[in-house]
Amino acid sequence: MVLEGEIEATFRGVKSAARAGQTLHIPANAPHQFHNASGQNARLLCICSPAGQEEFFEQVGVRVATRTTPPPKPEEKAEQELRAKAAALAPKYKTEFLPHA
Repeated sequence: MVLEGEIEATFRGVKSAARAGQTLHIPANAPHQFHNASGQNARLLCICSPAGQEEFFEQVGVRVATRTTPPPKPEEKAEQELRAKAAALAPKYKTEFLPHA
């Protein structure tokens, strides 16, 4: 569910845009990717079913004070470290990173 902003999602090779108030359904284990399609913050509510994948995001993500706190702006080194951490955890969560579309 897109709570704020606009995202572009690629699912099974098809790109689609979703704005605040719209919902996308991606079946479990289906290759997909999201990116922010606007120059503003985008917030999503992602529901992982079956359970388990949310643990990947918990371990990789950066906690913020509240659900409306803006995300930190990562510096290049911090972003490289985050990507490396995600890549190291990916096999445990059966996650594969797709090339940028």
